[in-house]
Amino acid sequence: MKRVIVDNNKLTNQILDLLIKKFPDGYDYDDVISFKNVKKKEVRAVEVRSEDTIFLVKISSELEDSMEAYLITLEK
Repeated sequence: MKRVIVDNNKLTNQILDLLIKKFPDGYDYDDVISFKNVKKKEVRAVEVRSEDTIFLVKISSELEDSMEAYLITLEK
């Protein structure tokens, strides 16, 4: 299975669908994974899975905004 780390600016509709399906009410502290990248900087992310890929989506203030905006477009 492929593993991919995704920034907010690289979110696709597929990843947003997975995020909303897994976290319909938002993610919680228990859902957050912390790790150090190659530059020894701590990264916080949430995990979602497709059939062939594990996505670690970096947490940022923009992530929640993107999820909410995408959900609104789905409701229209």
